[in-house]
Order: sequence, then C-alpha cells, then structure tokens
Amino acid sequence: MGAIHSEFLKLKRSLTWAIVILLPIALVISAAANTLASGEPLQNGWHTLWQRSIVFYGLFPLAIGIAILASLVWSVEHRGSNWNALMSGPTPSLRIVTAKAVVVGFLAAAMQPVMLVAILVMGKAVLGLPGMLPVQYFGISLLIMAACLPLAALQSALSMLMRSFAAPIAVGLVAAGISVAVLMLGGTAAIVSPYALVTRATQLGTGTFSDTGGVTAGDVTAILTAAVVLFAAVVTVSAAILDRRDTRI
Repeated sequence: MGAIHSEFLKLKRSLTWAIVILLPIALVISAAANTLASGEPLQNGWHTLWQRSIVFYGLFPLAIGIAILASLVWSVEHRGSNWNALMSGPTPSLRIVTAKAVVVGFLAAAMQPVMLVAILVMGKAVLGLPGMLPVQYFGISLLIMAACLPLAALQSALSMLMRSFAAPIAVGLVAAGISVAVLMLGGTAAIVSPYALVTRATQLGTGTFSDTGGVTAGDVTAILTAAVVLFAAVVTVSAAILDRRDTRI
C-alpha cells in the first residue's frame, strides 16, 4: 500500500486528472452535439445516447487515454536521474510494477464514472430524455472499469520500457485499431488482447460489431476472467523484465 500511496502523491500536480475528467466529457458532448446538429430525436432514447457515446469511446479514445495516463505516470521516473534511483532502491520490481499498474488502472477506471455522469447530465439537461438511464448500463460500466485494468498494466509496461512519452501512445493507437479487426472475428479473439477486451466491454449490450445486443452471464464471466488473468500475466512479465533492467549512464 505504501508504494501505491507514493505513486498517487506524485500525481498531485500532474495532468492525469485533467485527462480523467475531460476525455469522457468531451466524447459525450460530441455525441450530444452531433444529435442536436442532426435535428433528429434519439430513436431509442437513453440507449441511443449510450451507444453514440460509448461505442466510439471504446474504439480509440479510451485506449489512447489510458496510454497517455501511463506515459504521465512513468514520466517522473524517466526524468533526470530518477530511473537510477528507482533501480538502485530497495523496492522489489514486482512491487514497483504493481503499484504503477494499479495507479494507471485506477485512473483509467475513474473515467467511466465521469462518463456516466456526463451522459446523465446530457440526457436530462440538454436532450430532455424522459426517465433514467437503464440500470444495465451501470452494471456494464463496472465491467468496463474491470476491463481497463489489463490494458492499463500493458500500457504501463510500455511506458516503463520506452523513455519517449509519445512512443507508447503511438503503440496504443495502432493496437486499438488492430483490436477493432480482432473484435470483428468474435469468439475468444475478443478477450485475448487487452485492447480488444476494453473494446468488447464498451460494445456490450449495444448490438454493434459482434455484439448481439444482450448481456449474458457468459459475457460477464468471460470479461471478468480475462481481466484478472491478463492483468496478472502482464504484471508478472513486466516485473521479470524490470528485474533485468539496469541503471542508465
């Protein structure tokens, strides 16, 4: 817990919180603006607003946002002699990697509640939708938060290995594009990649791509199991790699 607390202290004056708040809000505003500009009402009310907000969000912006967060979290270690201090310190590699991954995962997951609030505000105050957002989308939001964890761990690992701030983000952008193609294949292909897993979770219940429009116990179990297994695997491999890294001259 001490390592995780230390990582959060490093974020006090970071841009991470701006990403967490502004990215999901911008996506919902964009969806609402497109709806208002079209002059046509939402055919299926809350479902359509959710679909327009979350589907595109899960294709590229979410993965890119997580990549930016990971680069920001690791940027401190790549500055000056901080890397040498990190590698020569007493903290085990597994603890370092886990703390970084948990912090990035928390930030990534935190974007979903912001997205939910933004959708509720837009739906009620701007678009005047009756009723309330269906309860299933609150459950799906929890799944999306869980699905973000292995991607956060993977992007954290990339930011650990690459001193460049932009390089891991570029990798995330390309991988997010590939994940869309993977998602189209359906089956287990959608849960073996952290990028595809996030995209699959955001499409759940929307009827887009390979999604049937329903939410089954099998879907929920598959996403949660994949999230746990992938997170553990990425953290374990990342710690093994960091063990073999050395100080920099």
